[in-house]
Amino acid sequence: MSQKWDNLKKNLPNYLTYLRIAVIPALTVVFFLNSEWAYYLSTGLFLIAGVSDWLDGYLARMWQAQSSLGRFLDPIADKLLVATALMLLVATKRADLLPAIAIVCREILVSGLREFLAEIRIGMPVSKLAKIKTAAQMLAIGCLLLGAGAPYWLPAELLGRLLLWIAALLTLVTGYAYLKLGIKHMGEDESPKN
Repeated sequence: MSQKWDNLKKNLPNYLTYLRIAVIPALTVVFFLNSEWAYYLSTGLFLIAGVSDWLDGYLARMWQAQSSLGRFLDPIADKLLVATALMLLVATKRADLLPAIAIVCREILVSGLREFLAEIRIGMPVSKLAKIKTAAQMLAIGCLLLGAGAPYWLPAELLGRLLLWIAALLTLVTGYAYLKLGIKHMGEDESPKN
């Protein structure tokens, strides 16, 4: 029993990341269902993915179960989920194009910077402002997915659009800060060696 529990603790964070990746095709199918339930199901799937993102990191740290596979897959799963949800929402005119482009472009930029900095063994920690950006972005997408399915007292679409613009603004600010850090280290990397 102890061996099974140890294996589960070791692998559960990665299983949660796999779950987040599996949500992507399910979200896509549910999003296009011709039913009022599609609003609730797509929002629920996105919520499950968002909670799994927080939970896999929390469990990996608590159980000291970080793995190379998890470090590789976790940010990819997040970016795939967000990009897919934004594309679905923009394609159906339930989200504005410009903030969606800003968010997706920033994610690609930061991924490239992280990859470059990892090669020269420099970490790029997530800033507090970037965490606020992520929270605003996830809330925005959740509200936009709920959209017309929201109860009458919740202006989900308006709130979602507002939060998406806030997330896009924070995206530009944090993206610039990360780019500045990356450029600084690029200069160091190219300095002559003695």
